[in-house]
Parts: sequence; structure tokens; C-alpha cells
Amino acid sequence: MSFNVTQAAFSHLLISGTLVHEASFAEMQRRLGIQTYPHLVMIVSIDRYPDLSLGKTFAWREEIGQKLVHALSEAVVVPYLWVWEAEGILALLVELPQEKAAEPPKPHKERAFEIAKKLQLVVDTKGFSVSIGIGSHYYDNPYMLHYSYQEANESMLDRFFQGNRLIFHYEKRKTGGKSWKKIVSEEQKAELLARVRIGDEEGAVAFLKIMMEQLAQAYIHNVDMFKSEVFDLLMTMSRFVLEMGGEAAEILAENARVIQDLYHTIRYDKFVLKVCDYWRKLAAQLARDHAAEVSPAIRSALEYVKSHLREKVTLEQVAQHCFISTYHFAHLFKKEVGISFIDFLNKMRIEKAIHYLETTELSIQVIAGRAGFHDANYFARKFKMLMNCSPSEYRAAKLC
Repeated sequence: MSFNVTQAAFSHLLISGTLVHEASFAEMQRRLGIQTYPHLVMIVSIDRYPDLSLGKTFAWREEIGQKLVHALSEAVVVPYLWVWEAEGILALLVELPQEKAAEPPKPHKERAFEIAKKLQLVVDTKGFSVSIGIGSHYYDNPYMLHYSYQEANESMLDRFFQGNRLIFHYEKRKTGGKSWKKIVSEEQKAELLARVRIGDEEGAVAFLKIMMEQLAQAYIHNVDMFKSEVFDLLMTMSRFVLEMGGEAAEILAENARVIQDLYHTIRYDKFVLKVCDYWRKLAAQLARDHAAEVSPAIRSALEYVKSHLREKVTLEQVAQHCFISTYHFAHLFKKEVGISFIDFLNKMRIEKAIHYLETTELSIQVIAGRAGFHDANYFARKFKMLMNCSPSEYRAAKLC
């Protein structure tokens, strides 16, 4: 079935629920010469379309669209209408006529699934794949068909976590009964930002991925909640970078663009990549000035120290990591960084502790452990040596 403006307009009136403003269903059928009486809507979405279409010409987009439309005519044997609802996404309005009385009638869900499965098989031969969302209800009343359209769209939300070439049936999502539970703790946020503060960019990204996995497990059937929680993390990071002297105009403008892009991202793996890329971009605004001025070996040492602060880190261990003798490494480190290895290690740990003192109510002893000091008294001495006050005095001054 080639594109038909009349049928596309009629389909749009049905899935939008606006037919009631134009004429009765029967009258509109008569005016437009349309015989199809759809009962159910499916959403047919070309898998990975944003990736496939990247850099492609208009002719390519037209061609893949035509391939999908031709697949409909080959696969769907019942009467149907169709209309593009977005680039790469088509709404299929299917009529499910009564089956012959001699045969046991199949449930409409089973019939719809068979249509969807056959369509997938035909599309496979065209060189791409589709995922399909099916509205759950069979609507005798055509004025109710927009509900089937909404159901089909909502069923596709599960595609975000599950992948491609799938068929989804709408199921009403349960609401209420459970109180909202905080998935990401304030302590986790503090650890995430502390890693950013000390310049442990990759350590922060790795921790961010762990947090997103936690959120994905908690909101496996609620993509909107998952995305909202991740957006909150990005806003927290943005505020932190602004407070640390980041470029306000650039960050605020980029936030709006990135969140809009993420909102329309339909795959979890792609979503995570985009979040991590933006997180790195924000973190780059806080990069240490000396990081680009040192040799590759010392840069590797700095990254290693920052990502292992909570562990026991020795000069010999890091020198071995950099494939340099301990003696040569110690001299090279001080020459390029400006302070000794042990002073740098303590400085990074103190800076991480400062973030905890400023942003949490954790005890001094716990903060010492989180920063990598296994002796709270040693931590207090080093803190006072560097900051000219005790950890408790620093916290009290910041709270004033």
C-alpha cells in the first residue's frame, strides 16, 4: 500500500481522538471512501533508527520508509490503515474481522501477535529490523481507538531496557500500594562528587555507572522514574561544577540540550553512554591545571592514586604500575608535580575529606576511612597541617 494522504489523515484523526470534531465515523468513511474499520493499534518502530540514520541522505530515509511500507503490504493480510507518527516510527491501525464460525476463535491478542511476528519476519528480509508495541484492548467503538494507540506507545517503554526486535503487549502498570523509596543515597552522591573534586574522572564515571545500574534494577518497569533520577544526578553535578567555578552560560545551555536528547533516547545502553560522555565533559571543567603538563608516566601515576585513595597505596606500588624504578619515580614525580608523592597522596585524601565535611553529616572517623586514612588521629594531624585547623573546626566554620 503506497502513501495515501486521505487514509493518513483519517488514521491521524482516529489515533489522536479528534475525529469527534470533524464528523461521525460512518460519515467520514463515506466522504473519504474508506472501508477499513480498525479495532487495534500497533506501533512499529525501526530498531536503532537514530544510529542508522546518522549522516544518511534524505534518499536513504525515504528508501527505508518505503521498505517498511512495502513490508506491511506483504505481511498484513487483514484490512489496515497506517500513518507515520515520527521519523522511523509508524502507527498501524488493524481491523480484526470476525473469524469463520467453524473455527474456534483466537483471542485478539494472539491474532495481533501473529500479525506482528509475520511483519518482523518480512522486515528482516529488507535488511533491518523493527520492534512492535501492541495495544491490549480490542475496540469495537472507533472513537476509542486513540486509547489503543496510547497503550501501544506505553508498551514500548519496556524496550528501553530490553533491546531490539521485540514485541510488546500493553499491560496496565500498577500504581500506589508502595511508598517511594530512595534508591541513590546522599552518601553515594557525596562519594561521586568527591571523586570529581579530586580529578578522578574515570573513577567517578565508573561509580556513576554502578548507580545507574542500581536505578535500572529499581525502575525496570518505570523508565520515566529512571530517567528522572538520572537527570537529578546530572543537575547535582552541574550545580557542583558551577559552585566550583564552571562556565554558567555554557553549562546551563548544554544541560537543556542534553536532557532533551536523553529524554528521547530509547535504548538503555545508548542512554548510559550519553550520560557518561556528558559527565566527563562537566568534570573536564574541574581538571587539574598540572594534569596536561606532566609526562605520560606521571599522568598515569596521578590517575592511579586518585582511583585507589581508599586503599593502601605505596610509592613502590605506583612506581611499579608506571614501570619505573622507585628512586627514579620519586624524583620524577616531585620534579613534575612540584610536591613529593606522599604529600600529593595526603593532599588528595584531604581534599576528598573536605568534600565529605562540607556535604555530609558523617562522623570524622567515617570520613577519615572514606578518604583513605585508616587512622583517624593521623588524619586529624595531616588535616591540621594542611588546613591550619582540625576537621571539626573546618566543618563548624563552613556551617556558620
